[in-house]
Order: sequence, then structure tokens, then C-alpha cells
Amino acid sequence: MKTCVLILENLRSVENTASIFRTAEGLGVAKIICVGTTPTPVDRFGRVRPDFAKVSLGAEKTLDWECRKNISEVIDELKSQEFKIISLEQHPKAKKLKSGDKEQGLFALIVGNEVDGVSKEALDASDEIVEIDMLGSKESLNVSVATGVALFVLL
Repeated sequence: MKTCVLILENLRSVENTASIFRTAEGLGVAKIICVGTTPTPVDRFGRVRPDFAKVSLGAEKTLDWECRKNISEVIDELKSQEFKIISLEQHPKAKKLKSGDKEQGLFALIVGNEVDGVSKEALDASDEIVEIDMLGSKESLNVSVATGVALFVLL
């Protein structure tokens, strides 16, 4: 059985994060861990964020999620539970994500900040780095779109 935990590391955009929640819920992700500055469905005062809810369409109510500060602690905990750690990032060591790349068992997918990507700390701790092969003139996809593509392929 496949179990996927999605780690959102220091995302900046409420809309991107909420869109990822909606996609992840639809594709059967078990849990989302929002790390660092990633926006969450509730603000720092514990109030529901209407801007988040408008985009996520309630996915945050049916999907298990939590907020954490330290990516290393999250990775260490998941590794101790035998999760394979996969980062989605353009990187010299990245393998191209292909349609036949299905993950088995427990895995966590890390996606990073819209500008800086996945942190070096997380990349160094990853078991694998994958990237989406770009065929047009643009070198990357929006983080929410890239996350959806990667989740669809891996799940």
C-alpha cells in the first residue's frame, strides 16, 4: 500500500499552498506538513483564512495537516518511520520524473519555496531528487502545478 506525506517547505503564497491542499486531497495524500513560513489554513491567531478556504474548497477540513518549524526534524522523524524522502527540484543529481515512476510503500515528497526551491538541508537529507522535464522555453512550472504533476506520477 502506498502512503504519501507531502512536505511544503517555506512556500510564500497562500493561493499556491491552498491549491496544493486541494490537489493533494483529491489524489489521496495522507498528510501535509507545512514547514517554516508556509501559509496554513488558519492564521497565527487561530482564525480560519478565507483566502485559503476559497482556493482549497475545504480540502483542509478532510486532509490531515500540521505545521512544523524545522525541516530536519520532520525528515528525521519520517525516516525513522521508514519513509523514503523525495525532493522535487531542478538539481544536477535529479532524475527525470517519468510517467512510469510509481512509488511503493511509504514516501514523503518535499516541494520548496517558489523562488529558492527546496533547501540544501532537505536536498542533502533526501533519498532521491526528481525533476519534471521541461519541453518548452520556460524552465519551470508553478509550484502548485509541479506538485500536482509529481503527485499524479508518483501515486
